[in-house]
Amino acid sequence: MAHKMGTGSTQNGRDSNPKRRGIKAYGGESVTAGSIIVRQVGSKFKPGRGVGQGRDFTLFALHDGKVVFRSRYVDVVGAPAAAN
Repeated sequence: MAHKMGTGSTQNGRDSNPKRRGIKAYGGESVTAGSIIVRQVGSKFKPGRGVGQGRDFTLFALHDGKVVFRSRYVDVVGAPAAAN
């Protein structure tokens, strides 16, 4: 017999909502300026050429091009559009 009354099921109902983190544009994909490439916590991936980093470590494209992953750096390669 149980020494104390079990109360597990009513106390276990907590869970956080999904944060939808991860890679949003993989290597070789085309992106436009401002497109989110990676959502992350901390700097697992670091911004390379043509990539900016937000306050929450989100990496985004600074200009149009293709995504290239090299080690821990993410680049966007391709000629940025000339300003007219």
